[in-house]
Amino acid sequence: MSAPDAPPFFTAPSLAAFLLAPDAGERLAPLAGADGKRGPGALVLDLRATREDDVVRSRAMLEPLLPLLPAVTIALSPDEEEGSVRAGLSALCDVDLTTEDEAIALFRAFRTTPIAALAYAQLLRAAPRRTLYEALVAESFVYSTLQGGAEFARWLAGRRKRLRRKPADPGPAVRMDRDRDRLEIHLVRAGKHNAFSRAMRDGLAEALQLAVADPSIEEVVLSGEGPSFCSGGDLDEFGSFPDPAEAHAIRTTRSPALLLSQLADRVRVEVHGACIGAGAELPAFTRRVVAEEDAFFQLPEVGLGLVPGAGGTASLPLRIGRQRTAWLGLSGERIDARTALDWGLVDEVRLGQHVAPA
Repeated sequence: MSAPDAPPFFTAPSLAAFLLAPDAGERLAPLAGADGKRGPGALVLDLRATREDDVVRSRAMLEPLLPLLPAVTIALSPDEEEGSVRAGLSALCDVDLTTEDEAIALFRAFRTTPIAALAYAQLLRAAPRRTLYEALVAESFVYSTLQGGAEFARWLAGRRKRLRRKPADPGPAVRMDRDRDRLEIHLVRAGKHNAFSRAMRDGLAEALQLAVADPSIEEVVLSGEGPSFCSGGDLDEFGSFPDPAEAHAIRTTRSPALLLSQLADRVRVEVHGACIGAGAELPAFTRRVVAEEDAFFQLPEVGLGLVPGAGGTASLPLRIGRQRTAWLGLSGERIDARTALDWGLVDEVRLGQHVAPA
């Protein structure tokens, strides 16, 4: 079943009229209809092409429905002052962009994994209404569900054809150094760019549990050895989970994300090189993230048929907002350290000397 090349574009009045149909949601959803064709899984609301009075007339219909649609919603909006009617509608969409080319490029980034993209958008829509723990549990449930889905299975089958497994690391994945009231935690899988393996998750959880249990530890510094802070989930372990249900229980029991949130005021994270997946998600739980100039940040999970699984749908919106978090995950694009500083994903960029935020 082929995926559409572009999402449907609507003005505010045309989208309001379309949504009058009782099956409008099903026609948009990334599911096969009676004709065998799959819905686009996304739509573009072009507020640039909508007159202000038409936006006002359409608002009563669109405001309650936009957050419920089973499709990624992309707004195209001109620069407007916060509080305007257009800005109010664009804020309800999953992503807010400015050009048609940007919207089509974003759609094509997730067109082969539209179910994962929708699940990701739905998680982010509901995140503000959840406590941190509830958000982590919801993310884990969705991640486990998608592990059993066809999109992840396709990605996994393609990877297995190319896979050349490397020998297991001979030593521990995490090292702790304590000096009186300071605890340093180092990720030490340098040869694999500190890929976030089960052993690393367990070692990091153990180190953070020590800090939680010992109030005499006043400062925790988390860093990574080698060329990268953390290159995300260890792809060699993908598909080797015992079963999705048990994997969910493990993620929500042995959770570095939850521990970092409990220690947030005492933790400084120092990042460099690749900060992918967990390497972007986990630092965002803390109050202080310092990045080297070479750091870059990326959320590639939707492209694998998954969603972030290390807490990113809970942590990143608190730092950079829901729509930027959505764009980062749906596009799979990288942002550099300076962009991360401008967005608030990091608090400082180190260029040999510290650079204060603009």
